[in-house]
Amino acid sequence: MKKLFAMLMALMVSAAMFTGCGGGDKKAEAPKDQKAQSQKVDRSKEFVTVLTGPTSGIYFPIGGAFSKVVGEMGYKTSATATGATGENINAILTGKGEMAIAMSDSVIQAVEGFGAYEGKPKATDLRVMMGLWPNVVQIVTTADSGIKTFKDIKGKRVGVGAPNSGVELNARMIFEANGMSYADAKVDYLSYGEAIDQMKNGQCDVAFVTSGLGNATIKELGTAKEVVFVPVDGDALKNLTKKYPFYIEWKIPKETYGTKADTVTAAVMNVMLVSKNLSDDVVYDILDGIYSQKGLETIGASHATAKREIKPETALRGITGTSLKLHPGAEKYYKAKGIIK
Repeated sequence: MKKLFAMLMALMVSAAMFTGCGGGDKKAEAPKDQKAQSQKVDRSKEFVTVLTGPTSGIYFPIGGAFSKVVGEMGYKTSATATGATGENINAILTGKGEMAIAMSDSVIQAVEGFGAYEGKPKATDLRVMMGLWPNVVQIVTTADSGIKTFKDIKGKRVGVGAPNSGVELNARMIFEANGMSYADAKVDYLSYGEAIDQMKNGQCDVAFVTSGLGNATIKELGTAKEVVFVPVDGDALKNLTKKYPFYIEWKIPKETYGTKADTVTAAVMNVMLVSKNLSDDVVYDILDGIYSQKGLETIGASHATAKREIKPETALRGITGTSLKLHPGAEKYYKAKGIIK
């Protein structure tokens, strides 16, 4: 009897421990709505092309990281180098990609039909998935050029970016804000990588680089020459932000490139465009993967700017209060997570 009683007690203790462990496992499981959402999507049948930017810029590594996250979720995916914003907007509108990084000011111009998109049909089919990081206007020159203010650019050789790229659209607006136009300088439609290469050889005086801080091409230039930034400040900054409120005042800290002082400038937000044709469930599912711990770690490892700026708390930065439209799947996600009330 004593042996039988002892065996029964042991079985009861084991059952209690098993039940306790089972309860712990349930707590560790993903929320039911998250599981249900992922079960609605057959990831293996979806192909997601992520459009990035030139290989010399920040769009390329960060866009590649987004593609990696999507691929690790089970989607078929690829990351494609492009001419950046202008090309990416057109590609999304013509069905040549599913996700694309773009500068919010250019997207707003396309949606509202002004600036570089004056006279063109309004791009009302553009949809946004999330805000990314601020693109900082970095007007780069070198100490030996003698250029210190924007007015000093008059008559100089200036690389303003590829035609209708996000960089080039910024250049136009900043010339305008300073009461100048392209006619006041010797303008060349070079990408900033090309312009900086020419600066090394003394064939270009100034390059417009609208990018995240810590741009690799500017750092490379700094190994050969003393880098100087032309500020966007005073009346020019006031003119710019008044006419184009998507610009915000920003600062290039001296520590970023080893300059002698901080530089006041302007910045606009980058956003991730997404094809209107992707289903709501796919967009919701992709956002779930991006904002998971693993997703954010992968994206953060691609660039210090991504690690610092891309997070759920900044998801709607550069989107709220503008004419940009969220994809319905993204709107559903943000409402489910309490980001949109």
